[in-house]
Amino acid sequence: MLLNYHQLGSWKWFLTGFTVLAAVFLLLPILFIIALSFGSSQWLVFPPPHWTTHWYRELFSDPRWLESALTSAEIAVLVMIFSVVIGLIASFGLTRGRFAGREALRALFLTPMILPVVVFAVAIYALFLRIGLSGTLTGFVIAHLIIALPFSIISICSALEGFDRSIEDAAVLCGAHPLEAKLRVTLPAIRHGLFAAAIFSFLVSWDEVVVAIFMASPTLQTLPVRIWTTLRQDLTPVIAAASSLLVGLTVVLMLLTALVRKGMKS
Repeated sequence: MLLNYHQLGSWKWFLTGFTVLAAVFLLLPILFIIALSFGSSQWLVFPPPHWTTHWYRELFSDPRWLESALTSAEIAVLVMIFSVVIGLIASFGLTRGRFAGREALRALFLTPMILPVVVFAVAIYALFLRIGLSGTLTGFVIAHLIIALPFSIISICSALEGFDRSIEDAAVLCGAHPLEAKLRVTLPAIRHGLFAAAIFSFLVSWDEVVVAIFMASPTLQTLPVRIWTTLRQDLTPVIAAASSLLVGLTVVLMLLTALVRKGMKS
């Protein structure tokens, strides 16, 4: 039965209102943290009695916070690079390969997405403790890479499945080497998938805290781990300032991803 004009209008207002409420529900904690980071109280008090940027100055003047932020950025960049490269190779095999167990292999690659993070963290910590990688930069990168790789494979596989392979075949027929055709035809065509894989891989590592807590050492801590350990010792608003920067970079990268994908489609 068709809905009349008034019923459609009512549903439109209902869906709009529900969307706004959902957005407020998701954004309110973030706005709450940002407000706390500008509060003048030395404790996490809301509403703030006065406004100040003192906690941001204290954050940027503390070498421990800066070192943790640089460590997070270094690990995230390495994870992003390895995730895109390995994800690209795996995606070609999963989308174009014809071998037994291909779907089982695809499911295996996606296992880290459905496995409870704490279970994976305990397992990887026990393994790395035995082989001497616990508390090392290499161990951090490998652990975060395992978590980020499914996001990279999903993005790149989706782009490859939407790509018309006949264009690549045409380049080969015109005399291009198969590898050259992939580099000069296929990769530019799936650049939106590669870009999404890079951004998501970076953010997965940048925001990850559970595995990082198990992998951290007194001399090697990421920014989320530093926030967590400081939160257990002191409720200083510097934590809110660091959290705001952590969330801020995530939001900026997500907006950049949306703008780039919009530009590619247009």
